[in-house]
Amino acid sequence: MGREYTLQEAVSLAIKAEKDSMDFYRRAASVAKNDRAKKVLELLANEEVAHLKAFFDHYKGSEYGDLNSYINSPVDTKNPTYIKLEKAISEDMVEQKALELALIEEKDCISQYTQLAQGVVDPAVHAVFVRVVKETQRHYDLIESEYAHIMGMVHESDQDTFVRE
Repeated sequence: MGREYTLQEAVSLAIKAEKDSMDFYRRAASVAKNDRAKKVLELLANEEVAHLKAFFDHYKGSEYGDLNSYINSPVDTKNPTYIKLEKAISEDMVEQKALELALIEEKDCISQYTQLAQGVVDPAVHAVFVRVVKETQRHYDLIESEYAHIMGMVHESDQDTFVRE
């Protein structure tokens, strides 16, 4: 059985996760060569900022300072996903590897936020977790679609053309 978190612990975990995701997407977008992938990564970074703000609105602690300072604070370069992204950049596989890592991270976030939401009693905060789970699932679907495009796979919009019974 998983650990039970207080409301503030849950929100704090979410704040850290959203900041890490935002930094990841910003870094990946900054080095992406494919314009379409770059736009997708920038969109995801901006949506992570919106998630961060939603959680920040419910956080009562002071360890992060104000929202803007936290958004602009240095990247956690010890974050395992960020380290993997930097390795992918050095191997010149940015778009492919960034999207693969993003799929794993988004899936993990869906699982983590679903679990955290189950333990949150405050209806407003519960609603934030539920909304972010839905938005994160949308992120996952968008990333999956972009990954298929980058890899030259059949895109879902082309399936009628390529798939015959």
